[in-house]
Amino acid sequence: MDAVTVSPKFQIVIPRRIRQSLDIQPGMKVQVIRYGDRIELIPLRPIEEARGFLRGIDTTVEREQDRV
Repeated sequence: MDAVTVSPKFQIVIPRRIRQSLDIQPGMKVQVIRYGDRIELIPLRPIEEARGFLRGIDTTVEREQDRV
């Protein structure tokens, strides 16, 4: 587990290991979410990167009659 220090300007540095594993680049936007008593950072990616990520998903789900 990595720990970071909050600067006097309330800034942090994301550890290199985390940046590299999530491919976070300079200038990239990150969504900040308060979840209970913690902070979560979620990298925002262009929608084009999501294309095809569900390829191969099983679409043979039984649906209720009013949803057919």
